[in-house]
Amino acid sequence: VQLVESGGGLAQPGGSLRLSCTASGFTFSDYAMSWARRAPGKGLEWISGLYSESTGLRYANSVRGRFSISRDNAKNTLYLQMNSLKPEDTAVYYCIKSRDAVVTSYITDEVYDAWGQGTQVTVSS
Repeated sequence: VQLVESGGGLAQPGGSLRLSCTASGFTFSDYAMSWARRAPGKGLEWISGLYSESTGLRYANSVRGRFSISRDNAKNTLYLQMNSLKPEDTAVYYCIKSRDAVVTSYITDEVYDAWGQGTQVTVSS
């Protein structure tokens, strides 16, 4: 199993970025996928996940209405469109794979079994 994030970088407050996560080594469409982040000096925060657009689509309160998660199973790719970025969105963002179709905000090894290496997002003027 391999998850590779891309698309991070520097954005201004109010700006946008689109993260991608390319998956390999498993049948991507069979599993729920999520995004999590770790801000400087803070713990890991689950921010969004989905199994399909009609199943298990969820957002953390901190990003609801600003971020949008989607997936393209034909391309084995998970996306995170981030709009109206704030300085507090600065973090390393990780793509994580569920063990099944479940999406939960509780990040444990019992639920998630694979992580990407992370991509840095910095929001600053």
